[in-house]
Amino acid sequence: MWVADRWKDYTVLDCTDGEKLERFGEYLLVRPDPQVIWSTGHDNPNWKKKNGHYHRSNKGGGEWEFFNLPDEWEIGYDLAIGKRIGFHLKPFAFKHTGVFPEQAVNWEWFSSIIKERTSAGRPFKVLNLFAYTGGATMAAAAAGAAVTHVDAAKGMVAWAKENAAGCGLGDAPIRWLVDDCGKFVKREIRRGNRYQGIIMDPPSYGRGPGGEIWKIEESLWPLVQDAVSLLDDDAAFFLINSYTTGLQSAVLSYMMSAAISEVRGGTVSASEIGLPLEGSSRILPCGASGRWTAE
Repeated sequence: MWVADRWKDYTVLDCTDGEKLERFGEYLLVRPDPQVIWSTGHDNPNWKKKNGHYHRSNKGGGEWEFFNLPDEWEIGYDLAIGKRIGFHLKPFAFKHTGVFPEQAVNWEWFSSIIKERTSAGRPFKVLNLFAYTGGATMAAAAAGAAVTHVDAAKGMVAWAKENAAGCGLGDAPIRWLVDDCGKFVKREIRRGNRYQGIIMDPPSYGRGPGGEIWKIEESLWPLVQDAVSLLDDDAAFFLINSYTTGLQSAVLSYMMSAAISEVRGGTVSASEIGLPLEGSSRILPCGASGRWTAE
């Protein structure tokens, strides 16, 4: 498992009975997690000190309950390349806060690849699809890449721009685009644009800005096939993240091998990603990632 174990501003304090207790900066949140099927008690005293609790409804969705939690606060993450990225957090629909902390293990991986190239004076262009609030965009830009950030939600793109500005990347070479990812990739193919790195973090289900329907089981394979056409001759990496039940690391490995390495060579690896539980050797699983790296 690839573990995001370099956080200072975030940690999983405990997890039991379908919920996890997390520290985001100085604030404690309790959020549901369907993978937490065990019952190990609530002995950690921080359960009683929570600042926010997302209660899932039996009818779907849920709602937040707050205890002295500000509307917005900030945390940061120090990349191993010596750069710091930051996030403006705020609890919003369906338990989210504006960051997926487990993705730090991938930020570290590709930022080191980018930094090695850009430090040698070689340009590096990254395409970030389903880019959310910009964690991967900031990590790539901090390493010296020019980034094209694409998300179908206007509010998410605005939030990502705010995050980038807050950590000194407001003037970085980042293109901020509100667009349907599939349609954008097809236009990039026609335009002849190419990238040294591609990142995608597709949802299980979603809608584009024009009402386009996204179902990962039907839409991901064609998108990956199209996106491979955007890899430049000197491309270095391709990353796919998955939080969809059933789309496990072995599935990502098979798909990426068929779509990328059998066409271009290179190496494919895939694994679950996870977060360490404070004071324990146990790891909380948080999805899966597949990586292609050029040889």
